[in-house]
Amino acid sequence: MKLATGVGPVAAVLSAGLLCLLLLSLAATLTVRRVRIARSRAVEEAERIRTSAEGHAAQLRAELDRREERLTEELRRLRTQEERLALRSAELDRRKSEVRALEEQSRSTLERTAGLTEGQARSELVRTIEAEARREAVVAVREIERRAKAEGEQRAREIVAGSIQRLAAEQTAETVVTAFRLPSEDLKGRIIGREGRNIRAFEAVTGVNLIVDDTPELVQLSCFDPVRRETARLTLEALVADGRIHPARIEEVHGRSQNEVERLCLRAGEDALLSTGLGDIHPELVRVLGRLRYRTSYGQNVLGHLVESAHIAGMMAAELGVDVEVVKRAALLHDIGKAMTHEVAGSHAAIGAELARRHGEADEVVHAIAAHHGEVEARTVEAVLTQAADACSGGRPGARRESVEAYVRRLERLEEIAGAHDGVAKVFAMQAGREVRVMVQPEVVDDLGAQLIAREVARQVAEELTYPGQIRITVVRESRATEFAR
Repeated sequence: MKLATGVGPVAAVLSAGLLCLLLLSLAATLTVRRVRIARSRAVEEAERIRTSAEGHAAQLRAELDRREERLTEELRRLRTQEERLALRSAELDRRKSEVRALEEQSRSTLERTAGLTEGQARSELVRTIEAEARREAVVAVREIERRAKAEGEQRAREIVAGSIQRLAAEQTAETVVTAFRLPSEDLKGRIIGREGRNIRAFEAVTGVNLIVDDTPELVQLSCFDPVRRETARLTLEALVADGRIHPARIEEVHGRSQNEVERLCLRAGEDALLSTGLGDIHPELVRVLGRLRYRTSYGQNVLGHLVESAHIAGMMAAELGVDVEVVKRAALLHDIGKAMTHEVAGSHAAIGAELARRHGEADEVVHAIAAHHGEVEARTVEAVLTQAADACSGGRPGARRESVEAYVRRLERLEEIAGAHDGVAKVFAMQAGREVRVMVQPEVVDDLGAQLIAREVARQVAEELTYPGQIRITVVRESRATEFAR
């Protein structure tokens, strides 16, 4: 019994050992099988890669063979061209030698025939060319002098037109209504008065309509006569400052305001003389001239127009060598009759000429005033310059209200005239209508055609339009070539 008990544990140990050996043997067998499978797969993959590499190498060898064949063919073609060029170069050298020989033979023949050496022949040719050039120069100078005499009037106009660009004076457009701001809204009732007594008296004394509406602290003075309107403004200003507003006071203040306006007119006339550098003018003419401070012509202040005209006329006279003071006096006084047209019947040119004659102005000045609107034929240079200065000052863009629309229409017509020609791509009226720039299509119009277009446009503009000064026509023909570097 004891023996059997001792053998049991040993058998168990042996059985466990055998089991471990079997497991180890099984694991080794599985490992060997996996290794064999992996080796087989690796061999297959290597064989596939080798096959692919061999195919790619074959393709590369074939491509290299084809390129080598093409390069060989190109090299053969280049060698053929090189041989041809060498033959042509040899032929050219041979022909050059023949030409040199012929030139030497011809030169020798000419020298024997003419009895002159090469240097002598060259000197003779130079003398002949110089004589011909001198003769052509004399002919050209005579032609230029003839044209200068024939086109003297045109050249004078160009000088006159260029002078107006040196002056840039401002003009203020006047209206027929003056706004007057009150210190307080309560003054409207005092201005109107009981049952409108004060406003009726104010309008009867001043001749100006006084408009009192719902606009806060504001009344309006309406009258076509700017002198009366300014007198009424000063009257109302004094009444409001004093505070006493009744019919008798209105008449008293209005009388003082008239004297104040006369004083302002005299000062305005003196300022105009100072601005233009003129003196020794009759005091009555100065007073009448100052009254134009409150008068307008188509929205342009007349006194400002006269001062501007005097400056333009003076610059033009200086350019032409004419007496500057006489021309400036004529231009400054040419519209002085507008200050008296409501007092004397007749045109302002005739009235102004008679007024200047009565107050001792020179005959040249009187004639220029009378002729500045063409009512009398202009017989002197001073009269012509006065007309030109008047047209330049009144005709420039923005000087007069009615001129703005005509100015725009003139610009549009300029572009229409230039754009009507064949080959014109774009037209731009520039420099306030003093220049027209025409862009032509270079493939349609050549250089000669561009010159013809410029001349034709200038002719049409001169025939169809009325404008002060001159208009410059510039035709631009431009060719462009564009490429991109990549």
